[in-house]
Amino acid sequence: MSIRVLFFASLADITGIRETLVDASAFSDIESIFAGFARQFPGLEAHRFSMLCALNSQFAELDTPVEDGDEVAFFPPVSGG
Repeated sequence: MSIRVLFFASLADITGIRETLVDASAFSDIESIFAGFARQFPGLEAHRFSMLCALNSQFAELDTPVEDGDEVAFFPPVSGG
């Protein structure tokens, strides 16, 4: 029972993790996953309100519930020209 967690760009640089698995029974929503990693990697906290989250390849909010087999991704803000 696991959730696949992905970090992209500068968030991957902060954590040193691009992809990992977490125990699905330990997390209820995207926020709880982010909070767990933010405790390990305090530099993530600065991105809490500017990053984008996705659940199973669809943009999602931090309060979106998660379950076994899901994929959660965290992206820093992106701008283009």
